[in-house]
Amino acid sequence: MTQAHRTEDRRYPIGPVPTPLTLTPEEREEAISALRLLPSDLRVVSETLTGLELDTPYREGGWTGRQVVHHVADSHINAYARVKLALTEDNPVVKPYEEGLWAGLPDSALPTHVSLTLLEGLHARLVALLEALPEDAWARTWTHPGLGRTFTLDTLLAMYAWHGRHHTAHMRLIKM
Repeated sequence: MTQAHRTEDRRYPIGPVPTPLTLTPEEREEAISALRLLPSDLRVVSETLTGLELDTPYREGGWTGRQVVHHVADSHINAYARVKLALTEDNPVVKPYEEGLWAGLPDSALPTHVSLTLLEGLHARLVALLEALPEDAWARTWTHPGLGRTFTLDTLLAMYAWHGRHHTAHMRLIKM
């Protein structure tokens, strides 16, 4: 799971999203740790930025730092719901959402501390849930109709651990 890959492509500063169907226990532990640390890591990076920098896109045509922070909260709320659905239903079909449109809604102009605080509580619950899962739960599946693909909870864990690192790296690009 370690993302040693780096790229000059500002869209994917840590490389492409991983989508493994299974993870080893060590890979799970590393990914859960990344989710545990995300709220504080994102807060630290966000607090190094001025208000003007928060309203600066990390790349031409990209979101502002402020939108990135709010997007991470939006996305990880969806991840939490997807975990719960996968644990309580047989291969649920999840509801995709238009993340670009969500990023343009008025709540994406709020101060970043609103979403950072939300992420702290959300990730406390998500991490507690994931750490308590029995081995067989990681193979539970869910289907994303927009991607036309079925994933496991292992896949979701890998994707969202990457997602947090990915957007934290975007925030660091603003200072460069």
